[in-house]
Amino acid sequence: MDKILIIGACGQLGTELTLKLRELKGTENVIASDLRDEPIDLLTEGPYEKLNIMNKEAFQIILEKHQINQVYHLAAVLSAKGEQNPHFAWQLNMESLLTVLEAGKDRLKKIYWPSSIAVFGPDTPKENTPQNTVMSPNTVYGISKLAGERWCEYYFEKYGVDVRSLRYPGLIGYKAMPGGGTTDYAVDIYHKAIVGEKFECFLSENSMLPMMYMDDAVKATIDLMETDAENVKVRSSYNLAAMSFTPKEIAEEIRNHYPDFEITYNPDFRQKIADSWPGSIDDSAARNNWGWQHKYGLKELTETMITNLKDTIVFD
Repeated sequence: MDKILIIGACGQLGTELTLKLRELKGTENVIASDLRDEPIDLLTEGPYEKLNIMNKEAFQIILEKHQINQVYHLAAVLSAKGEQNPHFAWQLNMESLLTVLEAGKDRLKKIYWPSSIAVFGPDTPKENTPQNTVMSPNTVYGISKLAGERWCEYYFEKYGVDVRSLRYPGLIGYKAMPGGGTTDYAVDIYHKAIVGEKFECFLSENSMLPMMYMDDAVKATIDLMETDAENVKVRSSYNLAAMSFTPKEIAEEIRNHYPDFEITYNPDFRQKIADSWPGSIDDSAARNNWGWQHKYGLKELTETMITNLKDTIVFD
């Protein structure tokens, strides 16, 4: 029986991944962990450990206590927050990954570690960005993710560690708030629309970025981890795609539900980050190697977000 530890379980992706894995593997077999003293409300129905992954001894104790054989290592400082404290972002993102990879040498059957479209940069082809291409990240988040990809492939090649990874686009979900990424506007905008407020976007109206609904991201992650090792041909990180849109396009789609919705644009430092990223991604390697298929486009995403958020947002 798989015994799974999720590091960073209270984050946007971690919350939904934990819930889905508990549904599939059994609640008692999926241990959530995060920096918080107690889990968020959605994760109270299952085992939880407070963990600072920078504490290697605490990590080892949890592995032993629960007889963990799989780790999903999601803890990271994201793009926008990383630029505010780059030294800390590098330290957390890199040292924590190496701690988990070392555990993979002797006790873990499989490791999952997320990468990001932030590994690309201003010199990368913008449209249909290939799996293998020029990478010139100009944020500490992107630099750390690119370095992390190289470490993952190194540990697989040198030590046989079965570590798997996806380059996520911007992730959009309703169960937990995002944690400081450049694509976060695509979550906040729905909240503002539903409560009838004007939305000020920190990107320009024509900033095209790859995006994905959280259910698709969770499905892709679990599909990759469940496929046979022989199907995993890429040991750095797989490109992953579903849809691409601009702030203007998402606002137009929202107006199909809220005709009076207003949006203004006031680009800040995150605009430069967005300008360095691709507008669309070629994920044919994932589709060919292990059968990846997305379900949600912008229309389906908007309908789902509005339907679910209306039930959770507290109106003043």
